[in-house]
Amino acid sequence: MAEDQGIKKVTDIINDSRIGMLTTINAEGALVSRPLAVQEVQEDGDLWFFTGLGTSQVAHLRADSRVNVSFGKSTEWVSVAGTAYVVTDRATIRGMWNQVVEAWYPDGPETPDVCLIRVDSESAEYWTSPGGTMATVFQWVKSKVTDSRMSVGESGTVEL
Repeated sequence: MAEDQGIKKVTDIINDSRIGMLTTINAEGALVSRPLAVQEVQEDGDLWFFTGLGTSQVAHLRADSRVNVSFGKSTEWVSVAGTAYVVTDRATIRGMWNQVVEAWYPDGPETPDVCLIRVDSESAEYWTSPGGTMATVFQWVKSKVTDSRMSVGESGTVEL
Protein backbone atom coordinates (compact mmCIF):
# COMPACT_ATOMS: atom_id res chain seq x y z
CA MET A 1 0.00 0.00 0.00
CA ALA A 2 1.29 3.46 -0.89
CA GLU A 3 2.27 5.72 2.00
CA ASP A 4 -0.54 8.23 1.35
CA GLN A 5 -3.09 5.38 1.22
CA GLY A 6 -1.74 4.06 4.52
CA ILE A 7 -2.07 7.47 6.16
CA LYS A 8 -5.63 7.79 4.83
CA LYS A 9 -6.46 4.33 6.19
CA VAL A 10 -5.15 5.35 9.64
CA THR A 11 -6.99 8.69 9.71
CA ASP A 12 -10.22 7.05 8.48
CA ILE A 13 -10.13 4.49 11.31
CA ILE A 14 -9.49 7.26 13.87
CA ASN A 15 -12.29 9.45 12.50
CA ASP A 16 -14.71 6.51 12.60
CA SER A 17 -13.73 5.62 16.18
CA ARG A 18 -13.58 9.13 17.73
CA ILE A 19 -12.54 7.86 21.21
CA GLY A 20 -8.90 6.96 21.74
CA MET A 21 -7.10 5.38 24.64
CA LEU A 22 -4.25 7.80 25.39
CA THR A 23 -1.37 5.98 27.07
CA THR A 24 1.23 7.96 29.00
CA ILE A 25 4.09 7.02 31.32
CA ASN A 26 3.68 7.84 35.02
CA ALA A 27 6.38 8.82 37.54
CA GLU A 28 7.05 5.16 38.38
CA GLY A 29 7.52 4.28 34.69
CA ALA A 30 4.21 2.41 34.41
CA LEU A 31 1.92 2.80 31.41
CA VAL A 32 -1.41 4.49 32.15
CA SER A 33 -4.32 4.67 29.67
CA ARG A 34 -7.50 6.69 29.66
CA PRO A 35 -10.18 7.41 27.03
CA LEU A 36 -10.24 10.82 25.34
CA ALA A 37 -12.35 12.09 22.45
CA VAL A 38 -10.24 13.15 19.51
CA GLN A 39 -11.11 16.70 18.44
CA GLU A 40 -9.18 16.79 15.20
CA VAL A 41 -7.20 14.37 13.09
CA GLN A 42 -4.89 16.19 10.72
CA GLU A 43 -4.05 14.83 7.28
CA ASP A 44 -0.57 13.80 8.48
CA GLY A 45 -2.05 11.82 11.40
CA ASP A 46 -1.42 14.37 14.15
CA LEU A 47 -4.13 14.35 16.84
CA TRP A 48 -5.76 16.95 19.12
CA PHE A 49 -7.57 16.34 22.42
CA PHE A 50 -9.09 18.62 25.08
CA THR A 51 -8.29 17.97 28.73
CA GLY A 52 -7.61 19.82 31.97
CA LEU A 53 -4.30 21.15 33.25
CA GLY A 54 -4.80 19.36 36.57
CA THR A 55 -5.20 15.89 35.05
CA SER A 56 -2.81 12.99 35.42
CA GLN A 57 -2.20 12.89 31.67
CA VAL A 58 -0.88 16.46 31.69
CA ALA A 59 1.37 15.70 34.68
CA HIS A 60 2.70 12.60 32.91
CA LEU A 61 3.32 14.48 29.64
CA ARG A 62 5.27 17.19 31.39
CA ALA A 63 7.66 14.52 32.69
CA ASP A 64 7.75 12.26 29.60
CA SER A 65 6.11 13.27 26.32
CA ARG A 66 6.11 9.82 24.71
CA VAL A 67 2.59 8.52 24.11
CA ASN A 68 0.54 5.91 22.35
CA VAL A 69 -3.07 6.37 21.31
CA SER A 70 -5.16 3.39 20.26
CA PHE A 71 -8.53 3.43 18.52
CA GLY A 72 -10.86 0.60 17.66
CA LYS A 73 -14.30 0.12 16.26
CA SER A 74 -15.96 -3.12 15.25
CA THR A 75 -13.45 -4.63 12.81
CA GLU A 76 -10.77 -1.92 12.58
CA TRP A 77 -8.03 -0.91 14.99
CA VAL A 78 -5.10 1.49 14.96
CA SER A 79 -2.25 2.21 17.38
CA VAL A 80 -0.45 5.55 17.02
CA ALA A 81 2.94 6.27 18.59
CA GLY A 82 4.14 9.82 18.99
CA THR A 83 5.17 12.75 21.11
CA ALA A 84 2.57 14.86 22.93
CA TYR A 85 2.55 18.50 23.91
CA VAL A 86 0.31 20.49 26.25
CA VAL A 87 -1.10 23.52 24.42
CA THR A 88 -2.55 26.43 26.42
CA ASP A 89 -2.84 29.00 23.62
CA ARG A 90 -6.34 30.52 24.01
CA ALA A 91 -6.72 31.28 20.29
CA THR A 92 -6.09 27.63 19.43
CA ILE A 93 -8.46 26.49 22.19
CA ARG A 94 -11.19 28.86 20.95
CA GLY A 95 -10.66 27.67 17.39
CA MET A 96 -11.24 24.03 18.33
CA TRP A 97 -14.02 24.70 20.87
CA ASN A 98 -17.33 22.87 20.34
CA GLN A 99 -20.53 22.01 22.21
CA VAL A 100 -19.27 18.59 23.29
CA VAL A 101 -16.27 20.14 25.05
CA GLU A 102 -18.59 22.69 26.66
CA ALA A 103 -20.37 19.83 28.44
CA TRP A 104 -17.08 19.23 30.31
CA TYR A 105 -16.11 22.88 30.65
CA PRO A 106 -19.38 24.89 30.89
CA ASP A 107 -17.52 28.17 31.48
CA GLY A 108 -16.25 28.04 27.90
CA PRO A 109 -12.85 28.25 26.25
CA GLU A 110 -11.58 30.83 28.73
CA THR A 111 -11.78 28.27 31.57
CA PRO A 112 -8.33 28.54 33.20
CA ASP A 113 -7.96 24.74 33.55
CA VAL A 114 -8.79 23.83 29.94
CA CYS A 115 -5.96 22.92 27.58
CA LEU A 116 -5.26 20.85 24.50
CA ILE A 117 -2.99 17.89 23.98
CA ARG A 118 -1.39 17.78 20.54
CA VAL A 119 0.06 14.42 19.55
CA ASP A 120 2.70 14.63 16.85
CA SER A 121 2.18 11.18 15.39
CA GLU A 122 5.33 9.38 14.33
CA SER A 123 4.05 5.97 13.27
CA ALA A 124 0.89 3.92 13.29
CA GLU A 125 -0.02 0.27 12.99
CA TYR A 126 -3.46 -0.72 11.80
CA TRP A 127 -5.50 -3.88 11.46
CA THR A 128 -8.75 -4.44 9.57
CA SER A 129 -10.99 -7.45 9.40
CA PRO A 130 -13.43 -6.96 6.53
CA GLY A 131 -16.70 -8.83 6.75
CA GLY A 132 -17.11 -8.51 10.49
CA THR A 133 -17.50 -11.23 13.08
CA MET A 134 -18.95 -13.84 10.73
CA ALA A 135 -15.97 -13.58 8.36
CA THR A 136 -13.61 -13.93 11.32
CA VAL A 137 -15.44 -17.03 12.57
CA PHE A 138 -15.37 -18.50 9.06
CA GLN A 139 -11.62 -17.92 8.78
CA TRP A 140 -11.08 -19.51 12.19
CA VAL A 141 -13.03 -22.62 11.17
CA LYS A 142 -11.17 -22.74 7.85
CA SER A 143 -7.81 -22.56 9.64
CA LYS A 144 -8.80 -25.45 11.92
CA VAL A 145 -10.04 -27.62 9.04
CA THR A 146 -7.01 -26.94 6.82
CA ASP A 147 -4.49 -26.82 9.69
CA SER A 148 -3.24 -23.46 8.46
CA ARG A 149 -2.68 -20.02 9.94
CA MET A 150 -5.79 -17.86 10.24
CA SER A 151 -5.91 -14.82 7.96
CA VAL A 152 -8.71 -12.33 8.53
CA GLY A 153 -7.73 -9.07 6.97
CA GLU A 154 -5.15 -6.44 6.37
CA SER A 155 -2.51 -4.89 8.58
CA GLY A 156 0.29 -2.45 8.08
CA THR A 157 2.70 0.05 9.57
CA VAL A 158 2.68 3.68 8.43
CA GLU A 159 5.33 6.31 9.10
CA LEU A 160 3.59 9.62 9.81
